[in-house]
Amino acid sequence: MGFRTGGGQDLLQQREDVRQANFLELFVDLVLVFALSGVVSRVVRDITGPDPSARWRSLAYLLVLALPLIWLWITTAHVTSWFDPRRPKIQWVVLASAFGLLVMASSVPYAFVGRGWAFVLPYVILHLARPLVLLPALRGHALKDLYLRSVLWCAATTPIWFAGALSSGVTRAALWGVAVLVDIVAAQLRWPVPLMDRPPLSPWALDNRHHLPERYQQFLLIALGETVLAAGITFTNQPITPATSAALVVAYLSTVLLWRIYFYRSGQILADAVATARDRLAAGRATGIAHGVMVIGIVTTAVGHEIVLTHPAGRPEPVWLAVLLGGPALFLYGRIRLERIVFDRLSLRRVVAIAALAAAAVPLWFGSPLAAAVVAALVLLGVALADARHAADRPPEAPSPAY
Repeated sequence: MGFRTGGGQDLLQQREDVRQANFLELFVDLVLVFALSGVVSRVVRDITGPDPSARWRSLAYLLVLALPLIWLWITTAHVTSWFDPRRPKIQWVVLASAFGLLVMASSVPYAFVGRGWAFVLPYVILHLARPLVLLPALRGHALKDLYLRSVLWCAATTPIWFAGALSSGVTRAALWGVAVLVDIVAAQLRWPVPLMDRPPLSPWALDNRHHLPERYQQFLLIALGETVLAAGITFTNQPITPATSAALVVAYLSTVLLWRIYFYRSGQILADAVATARDRLAAGRATGIAHGVMVIGIVTTAVGHEIVLTHPAGRPEPVWLAVLLGGPALFLYGRIRLERIVFDRLSLRRVVAIAALAAAAVPLWFGSPLAAAVVAALVLLGVALADARHAADRPPEAPSPAY
């Protein structure tokens, strides 16, 4: 990673020779693994606790904690897609983003009972400061208007974030949930401002090369890596029994199947689909949403694996079944959206798999958490085998984007 001088318009990306993520971006990914691992541990603490209402609240907590971390990662990836990450100013911006993620992640275990400011301040400061730092490089560029709008919207939601930090418990979670939802929806709408024309550029826009699509692929790998990390750490702290050993095998195989289902074939050729898309703004928005949904599904699946490793036997709690079956189902739903983006079609075998997971919920309530994890893995295996059968004796399928 070389350091070069220059500023102003020179900061804007000339990506012909910078297609792949550089080492600094991969450093941010390492911090996100730690952050998502903290979210899983925080949710598992409540979902396996004695309070029934706290178990269900933990699902909302998962979203409230994971979405700001994911949104901060996505906005950082867009910065390094538009701006040259070899420039010192951009490198400092990325390093500051990584440190902000680290501080937020360190506060996750206590996010709703203390350390609220440690979670909120890095998020708000980065979303306010980064656009202001980069604005001097955007004279005459369409991004300038977009970044100004983002600052206005961030300033508007900051009181909600701060009000959450000043409260605690369910009230804090509710306020933060509203704030992050407004942040993400406003970005989808290109941060509208009254009496101002809609900007021609979208914050979800994908470039016509490979950098940002590859970052989304790495985003999925980050979440899958966190799943393996969490399962390994939990298994280390458990007695080795046939049940816990089986739970570890199921967790690992499920993670491998999620990886296989993602990359066949839409995930594998996502960059090519983006390059041939007619409307890259719509394709970018849909791609970001699809990957966000899949990552939430993977994190939820990781919570389910933690439950099985610590409570493999006995009758499962209803919320445990919701996690064990809902995590893979949510991932498959996001994968259905990705199939639509890349091939402009509905993946019926994934729809059938989601229906099978839903249908299995009632009988599995009379089983065990390990049995539910095995059934979910078998459903994923069925999807992977159906994909392999579809690809057998056929040439690789070319993308036909929906946008």
